[in-house]
This record gives sequence, C-alpha cells and structure tokens, in this order.
Amino acid sequence: MSEKGNSIKIELATFAMGCFWAPDDFFRKVAGVFSTTAGYTGGTKEDPTYEEVCSGTTGHAEAVEVTFDPAKISYEELLDLFWKNHNPTTPNRQGVDVGAQYRSAIFFHTPEQERLARASKGQLSKNGRWGDPIVTEISPAGKFWRAEEYHQQYFAKNNIVGTCHF
Repeated sequence: MSEKGNSIKIELATFAMGCFWAPDDFFRKVAGVFSTTAGYTGGTKEDPTYEEVCSGTTGHAEAVEVTFDPAKISYEELLDLFWKNHNPTTPNRQGVDVGAQYRSAIFFHTPEQERLARASKGQLSKNGRWGDPIVTEISPAGKFWRAEEYHQQYFAKNNIVGTCHF
C-alpha cells in the first residue's frame, strides 16, 4: 500500500480474549490500527457460524484480527493492550462468558510475533501481576473466518460504551 509515493507496511495481529465485541471496539480506536475484524479462528470447521462456534464443537475461539501499521504502533504495544484488557488466567472464560470459544489466545503470523508473544507472556508470568498462572494459548495463526456482519463493530452499532470483560 502506498500513500503519496511512500510505502506503508501493513501487518496482521490476531487475538482471542473472550467475547470479540470489546476487543474489536478498543483495538479499532488505537492510533496506527487500520481496521479490525471480528471472527473465528483456531478450530476445525470450515466457515463456521456463530451458533456453531457457541456450541463448543468447532474448536474455534472468538477473535479479532487487527490490521496495523508497525511504524505507528508496534506489535509489542498491541500485546500490552491484549494483556491489560482481559484476564489471561481464566481458562475458557472471560466474565460471564464460558466455553473454549472464549479462551485467551494469541495467534501469531510470523516467527517474530511468536517470539514477542512468548517473551511478553514470560515477563508477565514472572512479575506476578495476575497472581494466578497465565493460561493464554500461543499458536500459529490459521484460517480466520469473518463473523457475521451484525458482530462487526457491534459496540458502535449498538451505542455501547465499556467492555464485556471486567
């Protein structure tokens, strides 16, 4: 992608942190983020529906795919937002949302993202901020399935302010 002859680098980051509505909302508002997409990843069913993912039979997590400019916001800064905006110590749960589709996960797109994700998880585990062990999965990014349109920018479409996590 270019702007006035200058090349702009675009990267992807994919995070699962419970219900995808809140992450879709707050990542979309971050300077350096071009777009966000709510969807499903980490499972086995091709092109799953929301109902199928919620059934717990597909193995997918509700996730948000973040398209960003690393010259304006680093992957490390996105990781920091990931850690600060959900509880990474609750397996298959965020708040009232329970099930494997609500697990905490980082789906890396490059070896560098994997290295940074593992390093940040290790550092957070050492500093004891959470008190309990961090259960966040770190896995290669696979096929990302865009969620149904009514899930995209759900908070903005429904005038919701806040979060569904804490």
